[in-house]
Amino acid sequence: MTPALSTRAHCASCLRPQRTCICRWVAPLRNQVEVLILQHPLEVDNAKGSARLLHLSLANSRLEVGEEFAPERMQVMLSPERRSVLLYPDTVEDKALGLAAAQPFDPAWLAAPATLRLVVLDGTWRKSRKMLYLNPALQSLPRLPLRDTPPSHYLIRKAHLPDQLSTLEATAYALAQLENDAHKYNPLIDAFDGFVAQQASYTRQRALNGQL
Repeated sequence: MTPALSTRAHCASCLRPQRTCICRWVAPLRNQVEVLILQHPLEVDNAKGSARLLHLSLANSRLEVGEEFAPERMQVMLSPERRSVLLYPDTVEDKALGLAAAQPFDPAWLAAPATLRLVVLDGTWRKSRKMLYLNPALQSLPRLPLRDTPPSHYLIRKAHLPDQLSTLEATAYALAQLENDAHKYNPLIDAFDGFVAQQASYTRQRALNGQL
């Protein structure tokens, strides 16, 4: 007998089953700095992932899925109309991995945030590091490491580093830094708290059902 296909209706916007739709948490914001989110394929169906919510909330954002991108496609995504900055920490592992040296970030760029593009890698630490390794065009981009950020609100996913943040949180704090507006993206963090609470409730419900 052929197994029955899933008939669960999905939301056309957030792409999740309508029962677990996250559109109620979308916090529409107009960002001056363009955001390019490069999402690892294994993150697409991860219910705990925050990249889709981030993309739906930011008016000036683009989400592309892949681990290794063709150089021609990457060139288009990193078009020279804006200066691209990679949201990624400086790590001691760069030389060991044979990564190209990143260009320096010029603080003078902060005077014109509308000329900037923030490139964000959405994946676990291991996945994002592999994405960086497989895409040489990303390696030489100036990096924007985050410092002195609040503790993460990402209580539904285990962090591998003490200061590790969700994709949404890291991007919100980076945009606040680049646009010199400390409070502009607070609504996005507030919406993220609601999203986290919703996912946590599903986890508790599944655990309860498993006990019955």
